[in-house]
Amino acid sequence: MAIHLCVGSVYAWSVFNKPIEALHPGWPRGAAAYTFSIAIALLGLSAAFGGTWLERHGPKRAATLAACLFGGGLALGGLGVWLGWLWLLFLGYGVVGGAGLGLAYVSPVSALVKWFPDRRGLATGMAVLGFGGGALIAAPVKERLIQAVGVAPTLWILAAVYFCVMLGAAQALARPPDGWRPHGHVPKDIQGGGEPELTMPMAVRTRQFWLLWGMLFINISAGISILAQASPMMQDMFQRTPEQAAAMVSVIAGFNAFGRIFWASLSDRIGRRAVFSIFFAVQAALFLLIPQLAAGGRWELFQLAVVVIFTMYGGGFATIPAFLADMFGARNVGAVHGVILTAWSAAGVAGPILITSIREAERRALPPESSLVGLYTSTLQIMAVALTIGLVLTLAVRPLARTEPPAR
Repeated sequence: MAIHLCVGSVYAWSVFNKPIEALHPGWPRGAAAYTFSIAIALLGLSAAFGGTWLERHGPKRAATLAACLFGGGLALGGLGVWLGWLWLLFLGYGVVGGAGLGLAYVSPVSALVKWFPDRRGLATGMAVLGFGGGALIAAPVKERLIQAVGVAPTLWILAAVYFCVMLGAAQALARPPDGWRPHGHVPKDIQGGGEPELTMPMAVRTRQFWLLWGMLFINISAGISILAQASPMMQDMFQRTPEQAAAMVSVIAGFNAFGRIFWASLSDRIGRRAVFSIFFAVQAALFLLIPQLAAGGRWELFQLAVVVIFTMYGGGFATIPAFLADMFGARNVGAVHGVILTAWSAAGVAGPILITSIREAERRALPPESSLVGLYTSTLQIMAVALTIGLVLTLAVRPLARTEPPAR
């Protein structure tokens, strides 16, 4: 949790956007915001390529390297801001820090699913709860530090603090001994052959892996499409002030974190597939309902719909590692989880681009002085269709047959 609380601060990067733009008005408009996109893209890529290295060398070494990369990336980013070198900000926080993000994300998860085979959802939910909640702590801290010492020193201070916390926490990570299991726990029998132990190359050759990849991609795309335009959406559809919209965004972050522990824990009881089925069925209905709530000015019901959606957005991140361990075995789950996180990178690009491009096209088509209430209807309907497809994918997931891999 400590590691994820540190790297989860990436969700509060937007706190830096305006101060950096004020410091460097000559930089391209929105350049500071691109730093976040680069970091998220590198998160998925580094998790994919580093997952196999993690399983070979262990979570302690991987998390130690992650601490060096993330702390070093923040320090380099601060130097880029100090010197006015945009490329160094991108390289430091975006590339180096983003690589640390990916390794830091998968290292604790890889260890936890092995230590808690009887409570995989709860264990991974506790870890990624930290990632979802990291921004809640980081945002006010960053704001106060920026006001007190400036942008670059804030990045240097955070680099030192995060490095020390992550390095210390990394020393606690270890794999359990071979054959270890909690007292009284009897592993589920997989068609009489015990739990599968697929390697990452074997797992990605299965139909089940790509069904799970598609499910994660759709679930993230749905949530992030709203997250990318949450504040303007509330202002356009419900005439909220920027301050009211910002307060609601903070509430969303809290429910994102809560959903990670709630849904992942529930999946231990009712099953991973049942939880994802709930995600897609409920969200598809809510995405279709939101335009009607906007037309009727039902702000309170809209708030309820959005927080439910974001519990499921966070819940998808927390439940997928346990789903992977159930399906392919816990031995190589770090590598398999790393590859499936490329769905996060893809959704982080596709979701915001979709909602932003459609929103701007709809705005241009509106007559002057027209109401903006229906500005997002098309996007929400498209996402509802995608979520329905996600439900179909979920229902198609079945345990591996004994005749499926080991393909080499």
